Amino acid sequence: MTSQKNLNEIGWNFANSYESLPELFFSEIEPNPVEAPKLIVLNESVADELGLRADALKGSDGLNVFAGNTVPEGGSGIAQAYAGHQFGNFTMLGDGRALLVGEQITPEGGRFDIQLKGSGRTPYSRGGDGRATLGPMLREYIISEAMHGLGIPTTRSLAVVTTGEEVLREGLLPGAVMTRVASSHLRFGTFQFAAQWGDLEKLEALADYAMKRHYPELDTGDYLGFFRKVMERQAELIAKWQLVGFIHGVMNTDNMTISGETIDYGPCAFMDVYDPATVFSSIDGQGRYSYENQPRIGGWNLARFAEALLPLFDEDQKRAVELAQEELYKFSDLYKGFWLSGMRAKLGLFGEESGDEALVQGLLDVMKESKADFTNTFRDLTLGELDLEVRPAFSEWHSLWQERLGRQSESAESVRELMQKSNPAVIARNHRVEAALLAAVEHGNYGVMENLVKVLRDPFAYSVEQDDYCVAPGAGVTAGYRTYCGT
Repeated sequence: MTSQKNLNEIGWNFANSYESLPELFFSEIEPNPVEAPKLIVLNESVADELGLRADALKGSDGLNVFAGNTVPEGGSGIAQAYAGHQFGNFTMLGDGRALLVGEQITPEGGRFDIQLKGSGRTPYSRGGDGRATLGPMLREYIISEAMHGLGIPTTRSLAVVTTGEEVLREGLLPGAVMTRVASSHLRFGTFQFAAQWGDLEKLEALADYAMKRHYPELDTGDYLGFFRKVMERQAELIAKWQLVGFIHGVMNTDNMTISGETIDYGPCAFMDVYDPATVFSSIDGQGRYSYENQPRIGGWNLARFAEALLPLFDEDQKRAVELAQEELYKFSDLYKGFWLSGMRAKLGLFGEESGDEALVQGLLDVMKESKADFTNTFRDLTLGELDLEVRPAFSEWHSLWQERLGRQSESAESVRELMQKSNPAVIARNHRVEAALLAAVEHGNYGVMENLVKVLRDPFAYSVEQDDYCVAPGAGVTAGYRTYCGT
């Protein structure tokens, strides 16, 4: 039997503020133990940031926590309640297969949720088995590390373990549990849940809690300021997605965080050939969450978040709606500002000129027409390797770009440095991710995944070792590529 002394020697340091909220927002759950857990991934850099001993986590005590067999002393052992609009339809949700182990306080004083994904049934499982399979858990590990390397706010994976049990999906698949680390798991859907099933007092308690945890600079009761802060972070986050060709795939309101972190890596993928209409998710037949729709859906989700907060904006509903609309009208320009600033950096542009947006759009139009690879086009521009004899469609645009560069005083070296910091040489390309998952799940070979993750952690290196990972898939290799939620 695992002793609490040994568990605490790992470095667990919990202070569980979420449980100060009304019990409406969570349910205490018992562990759903598995018999033969095995450690597959331990993210030692994350462990170190959390103040945890990696060597101790590799032992049986750490393994039993990662598998959901044990909750350390001082931990939570709760599942959180929330709701959400899934593809536009509102429904009650909640952590149907997740357990919040606790809120870890780091040596620097940071606070992070430690959550198990795939740890078994909860009161919110809605008939599901509460389990997860190895492939999707490894996929989330790979993509979240890629996002972190790109400098995009994201949840991260501390560990992945197999359970020794099989899970029935399209067939019998190896079961797994992932340990997810997040600034919190507060979602737009958490507030929708409060507005639908709570009362004003509970909604206010949740908002006060979220503000104190994520926006302590705000004055007590400044709920419009709270909404404004969340909107700013969402605008910046989605702009960052667009700048690297990332497609989330399932932008339901329960997958939008108050902290502004990317969460839920189910049907996500990175775009190869630039096409604004690109959608990968097998369940998104109408393209609701396509690449080009992500900013619009971001605004739609924020409107749903604002609706939940209306009683806090003003006692008079009409005035509350007016206040919310005043803020929501700012989202489009806010997003565009972040996006255009990022695009300027990708093209090495310092300062601002009125024609910059047209210049950017001109490039994107040429890329779409010529079916150019999104990442490699910007990489070639950064390296000065865009061969206009081979790619004549870019000639006119290239001349306009050079004229714009010529009007700024910064040196060519400064331009290249800015572009290299803004244009990743490598992304988590779909064919590379699939190859890593195939090797791991079907053959027990985790080396392919480890090599891929190593490269993805430093995407701006432009090193010789990365060259093979920069190669776009051949024509037809990912044609019709589809991703799945992996539930």
